[in-house]
Amino acid sequence: MNDPLLTRHSRGAHASALAAATAEVGRYLDDRTTPRSPASPSLLSDATAAVDLDAPLGSLDLALDEVRGLYLDHAVGYHHPRYLAHLNCPVTIPALAAETLTTAVNTAVETWDQGTSACLIEQRLIEWVAGLVDFDGPSGVRPDGVFTTGGSASNLQGLFTAREDRLGRPGTGSRGERLSRLRILTGEHAHMSVAMAARLLGLPRDAVVPLPCVGDMLDPAALDRELEHAAACGDEIAAVVAVAGTTDHGAIDPLAEIGAVCRRHDVWLHVDAAYGGGLLVSPTRRDMLDGIGLADSVTVDFHKTFFLPVAASGLLLRDRRGFRHSTLHADYLNPADGDEHAVDKSLQTTRRFDALKLWMTLRVIGADGIGELLDRAIEATARIGDLVASDPRMDLLRRPALSTVLFRPRPPGCDDDETDALVRPVRDALFAEGHSLVASTVVDGRPCLKLTVLDPDLRTSDAAAVLDEIRDAADRLARAGRTSATVEASA
Repeated sequence: MNDPLLTRHSRGAHASALAAATAEVGRYLDDRTTPRSPASPSLLSDATAAVDLDAPLGSLDLALDEVRGLYLDHAVGYHHPRYLAHLNCPVTIPALAAETLTTAVNTAVETWDQGTSACLIEQRLIEWVAGLVDFDGPSGVRPDGVFTTGGSASNLQGLFTAREDRLGRPGTGSRGERLSRLRILTGEHAHMSVAMAARLLGLPRDAVVPLPCVGDMLDPAALDRELEHAAACGDEIAAVVAVAGTTDHGAIDPLAEIGAVCRRHDVWLHVDAAYGGGLLVSPTRRDMLDGIGLADSVTVDFHKTFFLPVAASGLLLRDRRGFRHSTLHADYLNPADGDEHAVDKSLQTTRRFDALKLWMTLRVIGADGIGELLDRAIEATARIGDLVASDPRMDLLRRPALSTVLFRPRPPGCDDDETDALVRPVRDALFAEGHSLVASTVVDGRPCLKLTVLDPDLRTSDAAAVLDEIRDAADRLARAGRTSATVEASA
């Protein structure tokens, strides 16, 4: 390639490159008949290892041909109607246009002199999302927020802020002694990133205390008792973490009741709405998040239920002054001259202008348009739940709360132990065949399959085809298991 850098002199090459890449995306969408290619891990590993990275191809067309064979032909197809595994969403076209702009301009939004107008757009969106949350704070207290790379990063910074807030209050002992007594209370279905954050924040291994749930939701009465017990024992509570959309079930904790308990005990409430945050713009289901405004900090993943490409998440604080705990000054970056910089609120320095993806989507389809996409995905999930519930060869474990279906296949004649033993082999068989992709998890101590629906246009017939594959695989594996058992008994 004669001129590999984007300048005003290489606009033609840039346009050609984008056109070629767009054509590859078109082939990816048109030619993908299954959500996964049947290529084995060893085949893909060998093909990748065989590339000589020290011998450039010298041509974008040749590089795209290579990438097609190494990546696109085998990339898991989140856009395929029979992909029902994880929380991977189809993405809006305005967001893809935004990605093209931000990648080409290569804006970094950590400081005003680097980001200028981009910093203003990001801040405007933060204020907009904070307005959706509708924080219940004292007069004069202003909310604020920052874009992050994902829910785990948002939860980490939210809990870091909570830790520093707690240690900034009067307490007994040195900072190290108080750290050893800090606890984080949450329900038993909290995301793993809460435990990871506690570890990274230097808290004890037993710092995260999972409390009993009622119907997969944190019990406010149990929380109240535990807060009283912690005070009596001399433990300090860094934060209570409530979940608005558990990863497996999509369950939403009773936020208003939990918020009232936290206010009464004067403890920090962090709401992890990475999954359920899209309900903030739902025209019909916004009330499912009633009470979220009582939080001190909130995580929202825009790359889940706002239908944006990864990565785009946000951390919102009820009181913007909490970001002082994340601020360090460097003369070469953000001198302490009274100016505000985005880096003053972020655990990152260089950050992409991911906010433009949300801005463009809002300006084209609007908040209601995003919310309607989520509503349709939730409605499709309910229909799948009905299919499973009406099938005598399947056990529906939970009525769908958001957009996941938890169930077990139960071939005729299988008892509970045999059913449990089939779950992971069924999931693995589907993955190996590649025609349908589903996930597996553990609920109430027993394995189960999980369908995750984030495709608003998912047809019931496509979901039924996935369920047919699950039934067929379960029947086949059950027969093979019985045959094996019979042979062993005869031997």
